[in-house]
Amino acid sequence: MSSVNALAAQRRRARHFALQGLYQWSMTRANLAEIEAEFRIDNDFSHVDGEYYRSLLTGVVHGAGDLDSSFEALLDRPLDELDPIERALLRLGTFELKERIDVPYKVVINESVALAKKFGATDSYRYINGVLDKVARSYRQIEIDAEA
Repeated sequence: MSSVNALAAQRRRARHFALQGLYQWSMTRANLAEIEAEFRIDNDFSHVDGEYYRSLLTGVVHGAGDLDSSFEALLDRPLDELDPIERALLRLGTFELKERIDVPYKVVINESVALAKKFGATDSYRYINGVLDKVARSYRQIEIDAEA
């Protein structure tokens, strides 16, 4: 496996655990350090980009209000009516689009859609895709234009 593919796989696992941690945080408001430690103890992190996991978890939690503001106007319902998984995925994807310009916007959207298919309601992946596509236009228009 190439180092690029290995990094992609490690980051995919980091997103997987970050989403679960964000869900736990949103439901319990538990201490972030405790959530992170629990996931590292309970799961095999040998093939996870641990720094990326930490960056996602802490970045989303500390920036939740700003992240929500970035996509709230794009929703078809009030923010508090979103399924907790959808809200966590939108925050996670928006964080990556906004803060992780080293990750191509298509990767961010595709990874978010894959997580929605795995953890979300039946068609939530379509909703996540649509909202994050609009968010990408706010933060990645230059990247989008460069591909056109």
